[in-house]
Amino acid sequence: MQKMMKQKPARDQASAEDRSDSRKQTYIYHVLVFYGIGIVFLLGASLVSLVSQVLLLVFASILLAIALYDGSQKIKQWLNVPHLTALGMLLFCIVVIVGGLGWLLAPQLSEQARELFKTMPAAIERLLTYIERYDWISRWLGIAPSAETLLTNASRLFINAGGIFTGTIGALGNLLIVSFVGTYLAAQPHLYMKGLVALVPQRKRARTYEVLDEIGQTLAQWMIGRVFSMAIVGTAAALGLYLLDVPLALALGFIAGLLDFIPYIGPFIAAVPAILIALTDDNSQLAVYVALLFLAIQLAEGYLLLPLVERRTVSLPPALTIIMQVLMGSLFGLMGVALATPLTAVVVILVAMLYVQDALGDSVKTPPEQ
Repeated sequence: MQKMMKQKPARDQASAEDRSDSRKQTYIYHVLVFYGIGIVFLLGASLVSLVSQVLLLVFASILLAIALYDGSQKIKQWLNVPHLTALGMLLFCIVVIVGGLGWLLAPQLSEQARELFKTMPAAIERLLTYIERYDWISRWLGIAPSAETLLTNASRLFINAGGIFTGTIGALGNLLIVSFVGTYLAAQPHLYMKGLVALVPQRKRARTYEVLDEIGQTLAQWMIGRVFSMAIVGTAAALGLYLLDVPLALALGFIAGLLDFIPYIGPFIAAVPAILIALTDDNSQLAVYVALLFLAIQLAEGYLLLPLVERRTVSLPPALTIIMQVLMGSLFGLMGVALATPLTAVVVILVAMLYVQDALGDSVKTPPEQ
């Protein structure tokens, strides 16, 4: 009996030591898991930061591929031809149209662009002189650098911008990459979709196809709406500036059309060079007329054009779109701003279908259905 009583404390002590060791092992395991997840997250964030431009180029290629595939499918239905034949016909039409417009407009656009960047410093200097004439404008703007400093920085900015618009090796290389990758993706989209879906468990593959189809449909509709809106805005801006007898109307209208690819923010950016060019004219009221012209175009687009376009394409919350533009711009620069809206559409679809519908079980509409 005494021997059994002696063995019991020994067993209790051994059991307590085992529990203590088990707790230590559990604690060490959780610490390792916590730090392991943190290290993986930091490595992932560093990798994304390093290859961010590559990822944006890939996304731009996917956008182009979706547009080409959607257009080729329409030609396939109209003419009853194979997919690759329809895609080749579409590419041939694009090359002919772009080449023809380039042959007709490139000399004039190039000369107007050079003149634009030559004229811009003088326009900025006149604007600063106008601001210094009124104390209340200076007080409203707050403490600002001197006119000379602003002029120097602005001139350097427009010189750099001129290099971008006239074409650098990097921009041309990116354009070629997007063009070739987008064409190859459009030629065999199902091959790449199957490869992507193969990474997903079999029970989730059908749902993955549904999500990818929804993303493709949404981006295709968004691209159609953007191209239509860009053409209308660019034409209206060029025509309005020409009627106002503003110099370089064609180049300024071309810039307005390109920047309209960025909803909400792009049109306001496009108005800046036009107003600055108008300030170089002896008629001081011309800048006011140009500002009113761009305001009227923006109002017409926002209240007339966009509702009609979004009724047939994609409707996204404006506040969410602007927040994404600011976020992507701060992280990835101008290219991030340009691709922020289609990325917003993708994020909205993923959240709606994978989280709200699948995880929460709630019925919610995706952007094309709204």
